[in-house]
Amino acid sequence: MRITGGKLKGREIPCPAGIIRPAMDKMRESVFAIIQAKLPETAFLDLFSGSGIIGLEAWSRGASSIVLVEKDRGKRRILLQNAALAEGSAKVHIMPVERYLKFASAGPFDFIFLDPPFPYRFRTQLLDMIGESRLLAENATVLIHHPREDELPEETPCLARTSRRLYGRSTVCFYTRK
Repeated sequence: MRITGGKLKGREIPCPAGIIRPAMDKMRESVFAIIQAKLPETAFLDLFSGSGIIGLEAWSRGASSIVLVEKDRGKRRILLQNAALAEGSAKVHIMPVERYLKFASAGPFDFIFLDPPFPYRFRTQLLDMIGESRLLAENATVLIHHPREDELPEETPCLARTSRRLYGRSTVCFYTRK
């Protein structure tokens, strides 16, 4: 995998062993082209981070701080190694995303990106947890990557979908506060 833009553009990022589904380069390039203008000097939360490629892409393109959350302890070594590329601007948490959302004291975040495993069935509940949390900055954007065939709601009690982008067999939905 490689960083597609910013100060780390072209940098190869090692992928941890185990089950991982790295976000496609073209999908990442497209998503970051959409949010690029609002990205500088923001706080970025990467949930289900795997290798950390999404958070690192955000930092490379101007986010001032990133938080990477991954539950698989087997990915810890590579995730920490990759996070070091952010020159002290990255924090890594090895824990289930649901636990992080429930107990996190960090934030608020301007961007929250979720890339749960495709078989994961609790995406809407995650959006609810995020919408009801104190993790969102006032004008925050929540992005969630999911299989194309799995529909997500246009609204949750606290969030409204503003965009839906299709990338092959997957989709990225963009949400903001209502």
